[in-house]
Amino acid sequence: MKKTLIAVLLACAIVPAHALTEGVDYEKMPVEVEPVQKDKIEVTEFFAYWCPHCADLEPVISKHVRTFASDTVLRKEHIIWDEGRDFNFARLYAAAKQSGLEHQVTPAVFEAVVRQRINLGQTDTLSKWANAQTRFDGKKLISAFESFGSQTQAKQMGELTAKYGIDGTPTVVVGGKYRVLFKNGYESGMKNIDELVQKVRQERGMKQPTPKVAVKSINASLINGLVKPSH
Repeated sequence: MKKTLIAVLLACAIVPAHALTEGVDYEKMPVEVEPVQKDKIEVTEFFAYWCPHCADLEPVISKHVRTFASDTVLRKEHIIWDEGRDFNFARLYAAAKQSGLEHQVTPAVFEAVVRQRINLGQTDTLSKWANAQTRFDGKKLISAFESFGSQTQAKQMGELTAKYGIDGTPTVVVGGKYRVLFKNGYESGMKNIDELVQKVRQERGMKQPTPKVAVKSINASLINGLVKPSH
């Protein structure tokens, strides 16, 4: 009985719920996004802290990443189009990762910038805001922000933005090849991500991982990346 159940689960994991349609569910990237972890299927999100669409996507994809198989990881890159506006935001994201506070900082930044319209791209404003936080160690965040490493990573994010021709946020790319289209909303788009992950897995000839429902624990995978709104 147990073996039969596992076989059924594996079959469900291999066969997509519906056939993906290019131009409807996804489109191919003009330039393939180079991976940070070559042995993983990267789901790469190019985003901006000031982007309301990214703020809407954040809780959805943060929840969905918990269902990723062991061979799949989430990678995030803050775009830089206008250096005067975007560079400090990219540094802020780099600092959040560097300080190990990303999961606490990112929702708070979206709330401040998108909902409360606080311009955290201004250094003085960011410092006052961070030091007033009780949800995370603001001093630790600012220390990372002021480090040379955050500037280096921000520059790399700017280079990636240009190299891959990112022209809208959020842009989610699966396996470096396929840009997800969210024509039916972000919740529905999670299915497209899953099916594109399976498509990449099959193209690479990767072994099918055990479904999460068949194991005792669930481990979300999130990697540190380097580093006009889409509709």
